[in-house]
Amino acid sequence: MAEENNQSAGAQAGGQQDKPQLQFALQRIYVKDISFEAPNSPSVFQQPFKPKVGLNLDTASEKVGDDLYEVVIKVTAQVTHSEEGTTSFLAELEQAGLFRIAGIEGDQLDHTLGAFCPNVLFPYARECIDSLVNRGGFPPLMLAPVNFEAIYARKKKREAEQAQGAETTQ
Repeated sequence: MAEENNQSAGAQAGGQQDKPQLQFALQRIYVKDISFEAPNSPSVFQQPFKPKVGLNLDTASEKVGDDLYEVVIKVTAQVTHSEEGTTSFLAELEQAGLFRIAGIEGDQLDHTLGAFCPNVLFPYARECIDSLVNRGGFPPLMLAPVNFEAIYARKKKREAEQAQGAETTQ
C-alpha cells in the first residue's frame, strides 16, 4: 500500500514537471519619464485656488526579454482654474515596472499585463504625482484609486467591437 502511494505521488510530481511552472515576480519599479509645468506662475498663486482636474490614464506593455515584460502607466493631470480656464499646472508621469512572468500565456497573460501589473504600479505613480505637484507649490493632488480591471474590460470590449465592425465592412 505504501509503495502504491509513493508511485502515485511520483507520477503526480512527474506530471507537474511537464507543465511550465507559474512565475510572477516584480523585478524593478522606476520612473521612465516625468514632467511638471506651471505655465502661469507666479500669477496663479496670487488668486484663490479653484482647481478643475483633468486626468488621463493609459497603460502599455511590451516583452523586453525571456519571460521579462515592461509595463508602463502613463498619467497626465492637467489642473485649470475652474472659473478662468487658465492652466495652473500640468503633471505627466510614466511609471514603469519590470515583471518576470512565466507559465502564463494568451488571454491570461494579456490580462495580467493589462490589469494586474498596473494595479501593482499605481500606488507608486500616485505618490510620485502627489509629491511632484506639492514640490511645484500646489496643494497635494491625491489621485483616487483606479479600477484597472474595469479599464481592461472596456479596452477589450472596444477591441471586440472594432473587430466586429471591420468584419461587417468587408
